[in-house]
Amino acid sequence: MNFLPIFLDIREQSCLVVGGGTTAARKIETLLRAGACVTVVAPKLSEQLSQWAAEKRITHRQAHFAPSDLKDCILVIAATNDKSVNEQISKLAQAQGTPVNVVDQPELCRFIMPSIIDRSPIQIAVSSGGASPVLARLLRARLETMVPAAYGKLADFVARFRGKVKKRLSFTERRRFWEKVLQGPIAEMCLSGHTEAATEALEDLIEKTDSTPQQYGEVYLVGGGPGDPDLLTFRALRLMQQADVVLHDRLVSPAVLDLVRREAERIYVGKEPTDHPVPQGEINQLLIRLAKEGKRVLRLKGGDPFMFGRGGEEIETLMDEGIAFQVVPGITAATASSTYAGIPLTHRDYAQSCIFVTGHLKDNSTDLNWTMLAQPYQTVVIYMGLRALPLICRELREHGLPADKPAALVQKATSSDQRVLVGTLDTLPNIVENAEIKLSSIIIIGDVVKLHQKLAWFSPLPKN
Repeated sequence: MNFLPIFLDIREQSCLVVGGGTTAARKIETLLRAGACVTVVAPKLSEQLSQWAAEKRITHRQAHFAPSDLKDCILVIAATNDKSVNEQISKLAQAQGTPVNVVDQPELCRFIMPSIIDRSPIQIAVSSGGASPVLARLLRARLETMVPAAYGKLADFVARFRGKVKKRLSFTERRRFWEKVLQGPIAEMCLSGHTEAATEALEDLIEKTDSTPQQYGEVYLVGGGPGDPDLLTFRALRLMQQADVVLHDRLVSPAVLDLVRREAERIYVGKEPTDHPVPQGEINQLLIRLAKEGKRVLRLKGGDPFMFGRGGEEIETLMDEGIAFQVVPGITAATASSTYAGIPLTHRDYAQSCIFVTGHLKDNSTDLNWTMLAQPYQTVVIYMGLRALPLICRELREHGLPADKPAALVQKATSSDQRVLVGTLDTLPNIVENAEIKLSSIIIIGDVVKLHQKLAWFSPLPKN
């Protein structure tokens, strides 16, 4: 994060703009909308600024910039066409601790003027940090279509009842109450202009709601997908924003975890193949304890919770304790890895079936049904098989698959670190060993791997 996004109260505060052209006028218009007292220093003013000066909306000092102009102002914008003057303004403003923005020169700025979606009192600011103002404006235009103007009225409507709800409910209960209101029919009434009906419904709901906390909370078992946050479901995002506490595993990417509600407590319960700092039994009991405290608990797992994710074990425990839960599937590592590697799991010419297995069993052994796996015209996808890869390839050969059967390993699928290693049952173990592959990988065995070179479409972005 290159800039800290904040909202400043500049009502009736002195702000300085140096420059009198159309660019300065755009900045000044934003300051005026925020209630600032604007002084403009410039030898000449544009037609628009001249009109505002005549109307006493701005104060104009007809001169070139002087250091004394910075006295007593709380914010400065340099919008001249002279780079040396802009540099002087930036240096002097920073020396006295005054926030300064220099138009089109982000390296001289201490704050950025964002593109704004104004649904007062709701405001959304979009900034590229000066890297691409055009992109920021395009994003703003897209958001404009997604946030109706009536959202400002909805915020004003809610504000009328905040005091009454605050007296009646605790902090946690208030948050849940307002989430219910703002995602339900009362909000829809307000947005559609039926304010009286919304008022009656909200007053009735407040009267029927007491501060007694519910006996139990709820657990959300959510699949975080393969790592790319764009691949999360809408429902997953909604529940991630409602959680009071999140228990997350090792395979949840930082980008996905960043989408969890900021105030939620985060508890890491990840496992390595030989290191389980929080055993599964303790995780199950932790879910129960937190839910019985009335909390909404997010159990966030990489991939899909029901695909070798032990999600079934966890919800069995919850059901035994009478705790409510929801399960949200995620894109599992098998489909993500195959798709982003250009290896279809089935294909009419190569494979009419697909089988998923884990190479790491409960007792740390690898004892699979090799005869079943070594069948023609099928694809075998192996989770957690990295350590046992030499054994897997040897057993499949001994049970009938040819040594030149295509095989691939996909590491960190969908991410900028994605790697695809292609070989055969005979060669893949050595290829992987020489490549120093670590965890977060999927093994795909079958003739569909032949399509990788032709169908590979995903190119990880180069790192800076």
